[in-house]
Amino acid sequence: MHHDDGAMTKLIASLRELVGLFVEDGALALAIVAVVMTAGIVAALAPALSWLSGVILLCGCLAVLIGNVATARRN
Repeated sequence: MHHDDGAMTKLIASLRELVGLFVEDGALALAIVAVVMTAGIVAALAPALSWLSGVILLCGCLAVLIGNVATARRN
């Protein structure tokens, strides 16, 4: 029985592109790690304000992404 490998090929290509974003752009990866660490520290120090960690993750990751796109656009 022959299976269609087209979907798997597309999935693998998409995953390679995603990994490539982080491997090729170390600054983006470091900035995202910093945002996640900041949110984790806030969650550990103020568990009653768990919503704040979510806001930090959302806004921080969006800010990093927008900054990265703006920098790439200038180049």
